[in-house]
Amino acid sequence: MASKQKTQCQAILHLWNEGVCKGMEIHKRTSIPLSTIYDNLKKLKKNGKVDHAGGNGRPKKITGNFSKTLGQSVRRDTSISTRTLAKKMYQKGFKVSHMTISRHLSNNGYKKALPRVTPMLTDVHKQKRIEWAQQHLNDDWSQTLFSDETAFQLFRNTVKRWYKNKRPIRPMPKDRTKIFAWGGFCVKGKTSLFCFRRIMNAEFYVEILQNHIPEIDVMLEGDWRLQQDNDPKHTSRLAKEFL
Repeated sequence: MASKQKTQCQAILHLWNEGVCKGMEIHKRTSIPLSTIYDNLKKLKKNGKVDHAGGNGRPKKITGNFSKTLGQSVRRDTSISTRTLAKKMYQKGFKVSHMTISRHLSNNGYKKALPRVTPMLTDVHKQKRIEWAQQHLNDDWSQTLFSDETAFQLFRNTVKRWYKNKRPIRPMPKDRTKIFAWGGFCVKGKTSLFCFRRIMNAEFYVEILQNHIPEIDVMLEGDWRLQQDNDPKHTSRLAKEFL
């Protein structure tokens, strides 16, 4: 309730409690519009209050049980579409549009987007990692360089978005630049970051190592070892012969 309206209601209530119950008399004393006075007098005669009764506007289609059923369906199948939800709800006796369901989910904190990607490890992978960790439990890592490469892509358009009416448009360049990077680190510091755009194969990987050996020698001063994962480029015959 707005501050002015609340003040007017309180003034009418005060005069009502003082025994002033005529609309024109209240209007003369307060200059409050007659329509406001009569509206509040009607409330006072009915329930003795000037509080807003509420209940205005169209009632919500999705209420308690419907909302609970909808939440259960989403948790069972997180990839379900709002159109499929609308059909499922109709079969259970709830008639509502898919857009209403979309708004309800959005208002209740639900978002629809692609899941974050994480490497999938099989039981064999997990067992091998445990065995490797146990074998190297007491290793001295002070002369070890850990290295790997990764990729960065600009202007990715892989996130699903909620929208109303027209589907949103995102300007995208024809050339969505993808940059690869290789680097290494150890207890004494890190190598320079080497960025490139070509696809890495065994020959190119060996070339990168050759170019970075001088700075690794300076950083680790003497004998050192390289720790890498089991990527085919790393375990190739060419890479093994070089190392």
